[in-house]
Amino acid sequence: MTIIDGLMQGAKQCPSEHFNQRPQNTDIELLVIHNISLPAGNFSNNYVEDLFCGNLDTSAHTSFIDLKGVRVSAHLFIRRNAQVIQFVNFEERAWHAGKSTFKGRSNCNDFSIGIEMEGTDTQLYSERQYQTLIQVTQQIMRCYPKISVNNICGHCDIAPGRKTDPGPSFDWQFYRNSLIK
Repeated sequence: MTIIDGLMQGAKQCPSEHFNQRPQNTDIELLVIHNISLPAGNFSNNYVEDLFCGNLDTSAHTSFIDLKGVRVSAHLFIRRNAQVIQFVNFEERAWHAGKSTFKGRSNCNDFSIGIEMEGTDTQLYSERQYQTLIQVTQQIMRCYPKISVNNICGHCDIAPGRKTDPGPSFDWQFYRNSLIK
């Protein structure tokens, strides 16, 4: 996988309208790892794509009621089978971090890339997901050199007390060690 003009080659492109421009002269310096599944713990459906593209039928499941009118996105979504879906060009600001702070800087959406892993805080992620995440991360780090291993974190790290993902089931040690080999 390579990145050309902010697009991950080989990823399924599913453009979201839930993005805007980054502030001028803002470097991309942070990678944020998230998790998502809709309904929680259910995989291999299109509800996440529908949510990020503004097409979620909130009557399809009782847990979706709170998502009515929500406008969120991520740059990438990595399914359990390792399929990569891109919703927002890396050069643009996806709406994944919400109220957030990293190293004293607020509004992390301004200077970050957000990757959603299909999963939950408590279910192990698939080996294929990790391998794909590692490959994607290496490409992102090549294209955006201000993203170092020290500038990769979880949503829980930039929004503590508000967010818990990617959760204790995410193997940070394996992931980070794989990046520095």
